[in-house]
Amino acid sequence: MGEVELKVKLIEYTPNPEKVVAMAAKLCYSPSDIDDIMHGVTEKDQSKFIQKLVDMGHLSTIEHVNFTFGIEGVSRSLLAQITRHRIASFSVKSQRYVRAGNDGECFNYIIPSSIRGLGDEYVIRFKQQMEEIQKWYDEWVDILGNTGEDSYQDARFVLPNAAETKMILTMNARELLHFFRLRCCNRAQWEIRTLAKEMLKEVQKVAPNLFKDAGPGCLTGVCPEGRMTCGRAKEVREEFLGMEAE
Repeated sequence: MGEVELKVKLIEYTPNPEKVVAMAAKLCYSPSDIDDIMHGVTEKDQSKFIQKLVDMGHLSTIEHVNFTFGIEGVSRSLLAQITRHRIASFSVKSQRYVRAGNDGECFNYIIPSSIRGLGDEYVIRFKQQMEEIQKWYDEWVDILGNTGEDSYQDARFVLPNAAETKMILTMNARELLHFFRLRCCNRAQWEIRTLAKEMLKEVQKVAPNLFKDAGPGCLTGVCPEGRMTCGRAKEVREEFLGMEAE
């Protein structure tokens, strides 16, 4: 236990997501019944139609498809940010029921990139601080009777935002596009931006047309950050176009 790294896995998603979206959209404009629409959608390549829907902003139809991710190696600090996206479902490892650390080992934690960039001396100092916090936590667990949940739920108050958490996260495709627009931006905090990029790579594998132009707002237009722009829209576009080619 100790320092951990980000892991993201797409563990489940709506089967044939682009087919489902195409069916929903065609139903809106067709006098045909659902069986006929299903047959027509199955027989034809829907990539151009999906792209047209996204370009038109007809996004209600993509709410019919969901994507579920398994996420590990993220901090409680990130958890506070990502749960602001309320059109989503979260199941999060509990600090109330699960003891932090085990058999004298330190709890898992995330080291901020800025601290890592200062050099080994500062990374070592950070790790020592995490180990000291583990001692405080263990002390409070014992003082509170070491009775499981009743002890963990209050001992956890000394744990830092750096403490790792794990979660299962589900979003529909429309909310994912919104999430990527905000959190892939250079102005997003580094940890959630890294997570968003990994999630985007995962969904592009199974629904490439839905997420073809997904990413920060500057990919498809003027930077929405206005005076707060990072000023590097060209580099950002190159970065995300490179992701699609991987």
